Amino acid sequence: MTDPGDPLRLVLLHGFTQTAGCWGPVGDDLARDHDVMRLDAPGHGVASDVRAGLVEGAALMATTGGRGIYVGYSMGARLALHVALGHPEVVEGLVLIGGTPGIEDDVERSARRVRDHELAAHVRDVGVDAFLTEWLDQPLFAGLPAWARFDEERRRNTAEGLASSLELAGTGSQESLWPRLDALRMPVLAIAGTHDIRYADIASRLAEAIGPHAMVALVPGAGHAAHLERPDAFVAHLRPWLSTFPRQ
Repeated sequence: MTDPGDPLRLVLLHGFTQTAGCWGPVGDDLARDHDVMRLDAPGHGVASDVRAGLVEGAALMATTGGRGIYVGYSMGARLALHVALGHPEVVEGLVLIGGTPGIEDDVERSARRVRDHELAAHVRDVGVDAFLTEWLDQPLFAGLPAWARFDEERRRNTAEGLASSLELAGTGSQESLWPRLDALRMPVLAIAGTHDIRYADIASRLAEAIGPHAMVALVPGAGHAAHLERPDAFVAHLRPWLSTFPRQ
């Protein structure tokens, strides 16, 4: 038995090319009064040698993270969604930042899988340093402040680890989870930046597909990495939602 005042357990799952060390002030803020576990996804950080797709990766995250509220960003959101659907017994709540249930159209998903494999080959060819420069120069990350790029932390990754992540856990290899969303029974918070129009729309559609226990929060003035571009505004959305959970 735990005491009524025990902190909520939060399991944080990072995005592609990041590591568990890339949560910045958000992770530090939440760790003040929550039991925060930051995990490296397969192919990243200390798990660079782990080869796993989203289904297998979700099983690993569920076993390591245990029961708690799963918070995932981008690739980590897709991984967290797989944990919630495949291992709902460990997921008390689910927070998806810039996440997608997958590509619905079979032809589009197949084309994306081809691009993911081409990008994996490119990572192997140019190496981590050159690839990270290209990756972070994308318009998707234009709103990141310099500190939030986490250049040195991302360089802990390996070319082979990142390549395997693209091949096994890229969006092109992901089964569309849209038809399964109504199976989720835990509270869900879908978060996106207002400047990230595509993912803001996905967040709204996702919440509607899940049902009344899902809600949407849009971070003003933020893009894809809303929690890093505007951490204070992000936490201002997250904390009230977390406060609705009883302490264990």
